[in-house]
Amino acid sequence: MSPLLRPARPTDAGSLGAMITDAVAAHAWKPALHSGAEDIAHAGTMIERGWVTVAETRGGALLGFLAREGSYVHALFVTPDAQGRGIGRTLLHDAQRAAQRLELWTFLANDRAQRFYERAGFAVTRRGDGSANEEGLPDLFYVWEAPATRSMEARG
Repeated sequence: MSPLLRPARPTDAGSLGAMITDAVAAHAWKPALHSGAEDIAHAGTMIERGWVTVAETRGGALLGFLAREGSYVHALFVTPDAQGRGIGRTLLHDAQRAAQRLELWTFLANDRAQRFYERAGFAVTRRGDGSANEEGLPDLFYVWEAPATRSMEARG
């Protein structure tokens, strides 16, 4: 089953905020710095700015979302019961089709995310010691460039 993709609506903020809260709770290594209400407000802000694409079932159940501002991916979350079903890959491929370059940070402790992004063609270009993020955790900066962009730079 392929998910349906659409721009997020303001009414999605509660569900998207819950995805963020649940993802933080699922990782023992990640400190919970924000309340559920703050996560909902953050999701609402990203939606208002037009950054968010959601994946949903034909029945309208939300499965995940990707928030992108230009080339920067702010967030990619998939509900726990939908993980491993290609939802994240579908959201990321949609963003890759719309951009020549994508950039994002992920935590060094998040091995699963690292494998996911590397399979999608992203490469680590920078490492952080945690001093630049509010969690204080070491992180990795990933970059993906569309194949045509990479080949032009190699010739240039």
